Amino acid sequence: MNTPLDEGGLKARRRVLGDEYVDRALDGLDAFNAEFQQLVTEYCWGRVWTRSTLDDRQRSLINLGMIAALNRSGEYRTHVRGALRNGCTVEEIRDTLLQVAVYCGIPAGVEAFRLAREVFDEEGVKPGPAESA
Repeated sequence: MNTPLDEGGLKARRRVLGDEYVDRALDGLDAFNAEFQQLVTEYCWGRVWTRSTLDDRQRSLINLGMIAALNRSGEYRTHVRGALRNGCTVEEIRDTLLQVAVYCGIPAGVEAFRLAREVFDEEGVKPGPAESA
């Protein structure tokens, strides 16, 4: 990884996901997955996350909606952590997940809320009191 897209992508990837997560992914490089990690760093992070039209918070909330709809729990948990790192509030995440439940179905919303709560607990994030309907 030595192109400008790689460098910008790696910087964005570390900013959003954290050094520990990225180091773990890169420490596992081998002949089988090296090209995939290159693709992820250059294409996903270098070409998209480095763009300036949307900020990292907006991208995180969009990702939470899409990944919840796709039911990719491992990636979802990773991106809840990323959303918190990017400054997304519990309230913003909650409202994003309400949107998921309405447009993608209640089962997708149930799973997304459950996984987000697990990440909040692991990260020591305490949601405030419930709003009345």
